[in-house]
Order: sequence, then C-alpha cells, then structure tokens
Amino acid sequence: MSNKTDGPCPCGSQRTYAICCEPFINGISSAPTSEALMRSRFSAYTVGAYEYILATYATSAQLTLSSADLAEHDEGSDWRRLEIVQAKANEVEFKAYYQSQGQYFLMHEVSQFVQEEGQWHYSTGEIQPDSGKLDLGRNAICLCGSGKKFKRCCS
Repeated sequence: MSNKTDGPCPCGSQRTYAICCEPFINGISSAPTSEALMRSRFSAYTVGAYEYILATYATSAQLTLSSADLAEHDEGSDWRRLEIVQAKANEVEFKAYYQSQGQYFLMHEVSQFVQEEGQWHYSTGEIQPDSGKLDLGRNAICLCGSGKKFKRCCS
C-alpha cells in the first residue's frame, strides 16, 4: 500500500485505513468494541505502530513489555490478512496470516479484552492448535485475500 490513508484498511473491514483504524492508532478516537480494537491492533502491526500496540495492552501486561520488545519480536513479519472468526463483547477469535523468512504462517487466537477507564484493552490470548507454518500449494487461494491463486499473486 503506497498510500495507506487512501487505501484499504489492513484489517479487512472494506473501509479505507483513514476512516477505519488510523484514527485509533493516531489517538484521535478510541476503539468502541473489542473487535474494533483487535482490528486496529492488527493494522498497527502492519504499519509498525508498536507504541499503540503497547498502549492497548491491559495495564498489568504493559508493565512487562516495551514497544522495542514488540518491534523486535515482530521483526521480519509481513502481516497479510486478518479474519475475524467470531466476536463477542469481551472476546474475539481471529486468524492472522503472515509471512516471515519466506514462509507463511497462521496465528489463530481467542483473545480476551477488558475495559479500563472506559477503553478496551487486550488482556490475554489462547493460541489455537492449528496455528503455525502453512504449506501452501501453488493452486491454493492466496493469503492476502485477493481471491487469486497463490501462484498468480503473492508467491
């Protein structure tokens, strides 16, 4: 995405980044739901907004993390697509697809969220058993969500 503001939001909402996740990441407004927070956190990973990611952790988790730690852990990851499986009031199940060192991976998690001072924060997450390296055949549908075959898109 050369111009993220005018382009589609990385979270897959079908809205532009400028009206979807960017206002949350830039501190203009707060995510109104746990799902909106999850989507904005994914988008923050795609644009390297680690300070925002840290700020959206529950207070207890913020004490043990730093934005530098988050950046270091994420180094070399190219987040491709977010799929919301199910969203409840304080729980979001999602699948995040990413590429790292030429390999493709799935992070399937059920995340818990809490409200602190009227704002949603990520509390904990349980990684699901199907997470890990993906073996994509050339005729598989591409992870980026284009609908094209992998061999004709992001291979």
